[in-house]
Amino acid sequence: MADTDPTGTNINQPSQRTEDQGQSRREQRSETRRNQTYKAFLRNLMVIGSMNEEEAERAAVSVLCVLEQRLFGEEVAHLEAQLPGKLQDLLIRCERHVGKPASKFGRNGFIQMVSEDLDVDSLEAERKIRAVFTAVRDQVSEGEIEDVIGQLPHDLRDLWQRTI
Repeated sequence: MADTDPTGTNINQPSQRTEDQGQSRREQRSETRRNQTYKAFLRNLMVIGSMNEEEAERAAVSVLCVLEQRLFGEEVAHLEAQLPGKLQDLLIRCERHVGKPASKFGRNGFIQMVSEDLDVDSLEAERKIRAVFTAVRDQVSEGEIEDVIGQLPHDLRDLWQRTI
């Protein structure tokens, strides 16, 4: 016979409320980790690119959205899988590449798209691109870096590989 409290509730089984509270705490810890990894990525980008937090976030989303327009096959998913979850969420909402096939463009096209998106001149766009690429390289595995490089034309590889 099960042990019960005065209300008739079995005291040997965890209550639904306790389970819900445990789930809620796990979700809170998970969200905290997502926020921490995202903030660490942004802090790194802010230092590399001498930007404030808002500029860093806008630059990261713009540059990565354009990069995703250039990558073919499963490479976008592989790259995103190694980025902070909150950054992945921002990229999912990037309207320029959703549902569109990858397209071929080089360094000048890349810089132009970022320049127009961020409303900065091409020199500033290139500086921000280099900063984002450097921060991304700090975030992802060496193998993923090589996979991305393998899909880029020579002039764009130079932009990806050169540090700020």
